[in-house]
Amino acid sequence: MKSTLPVRRFPAPWSAYRESEDCFSVCDASGFRILRIYCRDDLQQYTTGHNHLNSEEARRLACAIAQLPELMMPAEFAPRGEGVRWRRERPFHVAIQDIFARAKWGWMEAMCRLNKVPMDRTGEKMEREGQLWLVFEFERLSDAIMFWDAFGGRWLLGYEFHYPKRTGNLPKMKPVKNWDTRQDGQR
Repeated sequence: MKSTLPVRRFPAPWSAYRESEDCFSVCDASGFRILRIYCRDDLQQYTTGHNHLNSEEARRLACAIAQLPELMMPAEFAPRGEGVRWRRERPFHVAIQDIFARAKWGWMEAMCRLNKVPMDRTGEKMEREGQLWLVFEFERLSDAIMFWDAFGGRWLLGYEFHYPKRTGNLPKMKPVKNWDTRQDGQR
């Protein structure tokens, strides 16, 4: 039997944080609290303490749950795997046209700041398709996908561009409201 209630979406990325001394929370990108995990460090010294999570166990569980949206992403968004400046800690690389980045840098920075997406350049520049491309690196898959989708980037696998399908279930960046179009021609 299908529910008549509207389907609720929990946009990625999810984040885990310590809400209070006795509680960790997991929230979606819009700030909606998905769950709370309670813990009690003070009970661990008693015989009944084994029935409760300590704070380290609760933290690890909350962090693992926060990674679920990334685990459910399409497999075609793979880590780069190699490259001049590839690091295991930041495996996802996206290339953006240099001319686009120069013209829209302020807008890109504002979008990334609003959506809490890091804008970490590797310093690597590539010449492909008759254009110069700047390479950005990401620790989280959902951050890389949002950056790639919002700025028309190219996904990197090794030294080659990869063209994953742009499906409707990918995480999206929230747009910057009231952006001054005179700054760099983008709203």
